[in-house]
Amino acid sequence: MAIKPLEYIRQVRAEMHKVTWPTRKETTASTIAVFVMVFMASVFLYLADQIMAWAVRMILGLGG
Repeated sequence: MAIKPLEYIRQVRAEMHKVTWPTRKETTASTIAVFVMVFMASVFLYLADQIMAWAVRMILGLGG
């Protein structure tokens, strides 16, 4: 069952009208939340890496 190109475009347009787009305020809040979470994850991973590197140095006797 093939859909004709024009019918496909009409269906896409109809679906696009059904979409609830976020407001500028919602988009800004979501963007800030993402940046905060990325920052928190990067700090956590940095600290975990430093602790593991210290532990490996201690185990291998390379000083501390």
